[in-house]
Amino acid sequence: MKQKGYLLGGAAILVSVLVFVVPFAFILLTAVKDRQQAGRLDFSWPDHFPVVQNFLDVVRARDYMLIIAFVNSTILTVGSVTILVIVSAMTAFVLQRRRSRWTGPVNVLVLAGLIIPPAVVPTIWVLQSLGLFRTMSGLILIEVAFGLSFSVLLFRNFLATVPRELDESAIIDGAGPVRLFFGVVFPLLRPIAITVIVVQSVVIFNDFANPLYFLPGDQNATVQLTLYNFQSQYATQYNLLFMNILLITIPPLVMFMVANRRIVAGLTTGAIKG
Repeated sequence: MKQKGYLLGGAAILVSVLVFVVPFAFILLTAVKDRQQAGRLDFSWPDHFPVVQNFLDVVRARDYMLIIAFVNSTILTVGSVTILVIVSAMTAFVLQRRRSRWTGPVNVLVLAGLIIPPAVVPTIWVLQSLGLFRTMSGLILIEVAFGLSFSVLLFRNFLATVPRELDESAIIDGAGPVRLFFGVVFPLLRPIAITVIVVQSVVIFNDFANPLYFLPGDQNATVQLTLYNFQSQYATQYNLLFMNILLITIPPLVMFMVANRRIVAGLTTGAIKG
């Protein structure tokens, strides 16, 4: 049995290396090559390392578009995740604690948000009707809507582990609904809140389709859209393209690695006690 476990563990590590480490190593090697050698798209050691020049070329491209994109992506991510955590936690609290005849239909809507694919054209029409198309506010609402169902389910499963006696004690002490949630319940949701923050931040920061459709324009570009800077119909600067990929991959990668244990802890706590 032990030998079988070692073999399965070794196979898992090998698959992980092939799926994650090898592609990242290829990106890193190509990003530090010159244009001619990078154009071969092979897994070879660079003849020389024009790292600084590649970095400067990427940053300066199209009037420092990458810096503008990082600012836009940061605003989008912070705004979306902040609203998402508060709204989804409050929604999950109501669904978990206050059962009514509306609970069933609302649960169906939450599950539908995970199943039904988004429709681009009707969504653009709605945003245009509200005057939010091509605005950061409109895109933030889109990201919140797309991530709400998943976040509500996570918070609701975790809330099942929070004793109802805490709610009753707070109500006896004179706490109203707002004070009950933000003063008593919400601090207890910290493990799953961190999970939602990290997961949704990575998803929103790396989102390509939604900014492309709902927030067009160079000044509105997010980091994923900067990949177009070095691709054209007839030529691609692979060294700069992969340097760009490397730069926009580092922030979510670091965030995920730092909070990895908290993510696992938040998910397993809800699963074990639920």
